[in-house]
Amino acid sequence: MRFAPGFGQRYLLTVDTEEEFDWTKPLDRERHTVHSVSRLAKFQQFCESQGVVPVYLVDYPIVSSPAAVAILRDAVAAGKAEVGVQLHPWVSPPHEEEVNERNSFAGNLPAALERAKFTQLRDKIAETIGAAPLIYRAGRYGVGPNTADILADGGIAIDTSVRARFDYSAGGGPNFRDHPVRPYWLNRGRGLMELPLTSVYWGPLRQLGPWLYPQMWRAPRLRGLLSRIGLLERIPLTPEGVTIEEAIRGIDIALDEGLPVLVFSFHSPSLAPGYTPYVRNEDDLDALYDWWRQAFAYLARRQVRPTTASELIAAVTLA
Repeated sequence: MRFAPGFGQRYLLTVDTEEEFDWTKPLDRERHTVHSVSRLAKFQQFCESQGVVPVYLVDYPIVSSPAAVAILRDAVAAGKAEVGVQLHPWVSPPHEEEVNERNSFAGNLPAALERAKFTQLRDKIAETIGAAPLIYRAGRYGVGPNTADILADGGIAIDTSVRARFDYSAGGGPNFRDHPVRPYWLNRGRGLMELPLTSVYWGPLRQLGPWLYPQMWRAPRLRGLLSRIGLLERIPLTPEGVTIEEAIRGIDIALDEGLPVLVFSFHSPSLAPGYTPYVRNEDDLDALYDWWRQAFAYLARRQVRPTTASELIAAVTLA
């Protein structure tokens, strides 16, 4: 997929804006909260101070929260944020399927049920936040064989569900190990593009990464050893479990490889202590904000500007 001349290299900040739940326990339709939405306002103010327009990919519990809707609606109306769809099928009506790990990947559901869940969520977002979403991410990155047609029929222009270099097939999800990192067309005729989350291999063995890293799935300690001694490391662009030093190495690799768009992501419950493994206390939260501050500053030094979903759609060329 090509962008118009002069587009250069940009970055997009995406936020998996979702309910809080215990990541260590089986999924449940009822056992969740939305307490962290009160922290969205501070994060939005922070992004505005940095000149960044975040894309909030919201799921059903979030768009059902009056507090969350009030924050997001005002930011989107002011052009300071964008909103997209994130489908967590186990908490999205209609509730017809059994809640289990396989069904937590929406692409595994019957096509009619996946479509119904997506449509109800998309319509509720448009109704409550006042903007038709143009970008989608499947919860748990769970796209399937029917997802592209559902999205194209639903007016979505960008899917950003592919987490390149990662494999979720052990739990019944998709395997993105060999998927491209660069943006590409899912359905060129209908204007549906794929914008993968950015993950790169770093280190002297990085050219072997696509082959070597998956071979070590039974040996996580060996993966850790190769990372510690600087031979091979997989770096996703997220503050969750990735140091800023690692992220900067990942940014450099992505830019040197000529990626037109670097896609960053994290989970909104990390904006409050105690809801994710990555932010356990206020010190961790301060560190999260500092991570973003340093990442934005480094991107500016590398002359990489922030972008938005709307800008990406406008910049795509069909030539």
